[in-house]
Amino acid sequence: MDKHKYRVEIQQMMFVSGETNDPPVETTSLIEDIVRGQVVEILLQANKTAHARGVKSILPEDVIFLIRHDKAKVNRLRSYLSWKDLRKNAKDQDSNAPVPAGGEEEDLSKKPGDKDDKESSAVMKVKKSQIKLPWELQFMFNEQPLENNEDADDLDEDEREANIATLKRLKMNDDRTRNMTKEEYVHWSDCRQASFTFRKSKRFKDWSGITQLTEGKPHDDVIDILGFLTFEIVCSLTETALKIKKRELAVLSQQQSQNIHADLGGEKNIKRKKRLFDSPDNEVNPLKPDHVEEAWRVLQMIDKKHRALTNFRGGRISSRPIIL
Repeated sequence: MDKHKYRVEIQQMMFVSGETNDPPVETTSLIEDIVRGQVVEILLQANKTAHARGVKSILPEDVIFLIRHDKAKVNRLRSYLSWKDLRKNAKDQDSNAPVPAGGEEEDLSKKPGDKDDKESSAVMKVKKSQIKLPWELQFMFNEQPLENNEDADDLDEDEREANIATLKRLKMNDDRTRNMTKEEYVHWSDCRQASFTFRKSKRFKDWSGITQLTEGKPHDDVIDILGFLTFEIVCSLTETALKIKKRELAVLSQQQSQNIHADLGGEKNIKRKKRLFDSPDNEVNPLKPDHVEEAWRVLQMIDKKHRALTNFRGGRISSRPIIL
C-alpha cells in the first residue's frame, strides 16, 4: 500500500505558495516524507516535554514550546486557535465553515474601524488571553499588575512582529493572485483550505503513527496545531525551493547567453539559438526533488545557526532535524 496519502493536499498547498498546479509525483512524495518526519519529531519531543511535567497526554503548550523562538509563528498560531474557538462557540456561525489550515484570518475585506471588526477583535483578545503559555513572564506570577488603559490597546512586540509577518504574507498572496482570472482565483481560494487534519483526523493519526508515538491521548487542539504546522512546513519548503529554482535558472540563462556570444556567427550559432529559444515563454517548469532537497538543507541550516547563537552552555549542538 502506498504510504503517500496527501498528494492532493500538498499540490494545493504548493499552488497557494506560488508553484504550478501540477507538480511531479516525486516532488510531492518527497515533501510528504519531510512533513511526516517533522510530525514524528514534534510528537517525540512534545511527548518528552509532557513526561518532564509528569503527565502522559500531550497538551497544546507542549507543542508550542518547541517553536517558542519563532514569536511571529507562535502569535499567529494563538490567533488561529482563538478564531477556531470563536467559530466553534458562535451560535450564528455555520457549523460547516472550514478553518484555514495556514492560520490566516479569513475576513480581510472589512475596513479597519468597522463596528463588527471592533467587536470581533475584542472577542478575539478575550479568547487569546485564555491561551496561556507557562514560560511567558506574565503567567509566572499569581498576582498580575493593574493594566493601564492607555497601554492596554497598544500592541506588544510579539503581536507587532506577527502583524509584520502577516502583512508580508498578504503582500505575497496579492502578488500571486493579481493577474488571475475569476476561475483561477476561486480555485486558489479553495486550495487555501487544504489541510492534513481538517475532517481527516483518522487518516492523519494513521499516517503519523500518533498512537504508537504517544502514550496518552493527545489534547484535541494538538491535532489542529499539527494541521497548522504542517501547512506552514509545506509553504516554507515550496517558497524556499522556488527561490532556489529561480536562482538556478538565472545562472543557467547567464551561462547560455555567454556561450552564444562566444560562438561567433555561422550555422552553428543559428542552430544553438533555435535550440535554446524555440520553446514558449510560458513553458511549465515545476519544482523538482533536487530543489526541495536543497530547500530542506537551507532551512535546516538557518535554524541550526539560530540555535547556535542561543547555545549559551556551549558544547556540541544536536544533529537531530530542526522543527521548521
